Amino acid sequence: QFQQVQSMMCDLMEWRSQLLSGTLPKDELKELKQKVTSKIDYGNKVLELDLIVRDEDGNILDPDKTSVISLFHAHEEATNKITERIKEEMSKDQPDYASYSRMSSSPTHSLYVFVRNFVCRIGEDAELFMSLYDPQKSTIISENYLVRWGSRGFPKEIDMLNNLKVVFTDLGNKDLSRDKIYLVCQIVRVGKMDLRDSNSKKYTQGLRRPFGVAGTWCL
Repeated sequence: QFQQVQSMMCDLMEWRSQLLSGTLPKDELKELKQKVTSKIDYGNKVLELDLIVRDEDGNILDPDKTSVISLFHAHEEATNKITERIKEEMSKDQPDYASYSRMSSSPTHSLYVFVRNFVCRIGEDAELFMSLYDPQKSTIISENYLVRWGSRGFPKEIDMLNNLKVVFTDLGNKDLSRDKIYLVCQIVRVGKMDLRDSNSKKYTQGLRRPFGVAGTWCL
């Protein structure tokens, strides 16, 4: 039972990191919240704790605002779902204790990135957005790290020169088991509409336009 609960806690910590990242689309965010609440309810059943009833969005039902009949049906539905989940878990093979050992020894990982220089002839200010990307699922799995780069080839905050560092934290074992993870840099040009426009009356300053993208395999 300890190994089982440990595995569920590792999953919950990883999903929590994804929820806090703020990079998930609305539909994936809702689906992940449902997975989290389902895992919590299942864990409570395994530990013989009280059953929590929820609505379709995973929010806990307020007994003061919900009728007795509605609460009864919610309890009945939640019990059926958990029972089916238990049958599914029992039908699976024996747990992989080697994977449990890896989780217990190092449940989370981090990736350290040091930006030394940015070489790209733009002629205007730029914003660099760096993030971790899963090519198999075509999705970003981390928060963005923003670097503001000046038109003269230096960081906008000159005191940050040679000090542009970031740590991508809370990478779980499932992240390391992905086929590949790329470090992607999206480049956004900040300035006038057309670089060739020399008449200041014909353009608007501060326009943000996609300029380029770069990537490298990191995990």
